[in-house]
Amino acid sequence: MDLTFLLVFLPACFAINMAFGPNNLLATTNAARIGPVRTIIASFGRIAAFIPMIAIAGIGMGTLLTTSMWFFIVVKWAGAAYLAWLGIKLLMSKPQSVIVEGVAPQSMRSLMRQEFLVAAGNPKAILVFTAFLPQFVIPEHYALSFTLVGALFLIMEMFAIAIAIYAVLGSKIGRYLRNGKAMQWFNRASGALMVVFSIGMLAMRRPGV
Repeated sequence: MDLTFLLVFLPACFAINMAFGPNNLLATTNAARIGPVRTIIASFGRIAAFIPMIAIAGIGMGTLLTTSMWFFIVVKWAGAAYLAWLGIKLLMSKPQSVIVEGVAPQSMRSLMRQEFLVAAGNPKAILVFTAFLPQFVIPEHYALSFTLVGALFLIMEMFAIAIAIYAVLGSKIGRYLRNGKAMQWFNRASGALMVVFSIGMLAMRRPGV
């Protein structure tokens, strides 16, 4: 690994990590309710989903998404359905259910599971790993170099401020939404965006089609 590699790879990772998608929307929404620290911890659920995705891309199974119509459709519809379900829950939330005081906090396990399922249900993630990471792999040392770039991507996802930025942004928004009614409208806006993202997933076409 040389300096040129890092100067190209790290900014590219940061740009991908910062892209506003379902997981970063979820992080922003959660942070508005529970604060940035718990949101960042919950994002380990996202990392837990990305690890097998990178492994799948590394061993070539990512091509299933580009060659198997049915596999692509199953992943796409499952991810879209879960994201739409989360969005509808937020859209239908009541004012008293989003007031922090007097309400039992959502468990960390539940928050991490949400992050995991949103990430795992987005076929675009594996496609990104399949198309992006191999560009930085050394063919003569494929396994080692793919493991290295995959690990660097995960480190960037967690520690290159991407998740933290969205978490802090969400917590800043949350400070201005102290009453239940204001938070309810924020939840509705977030829920609507999640439904839009779910529709966007359904509109995704298999590469090469």
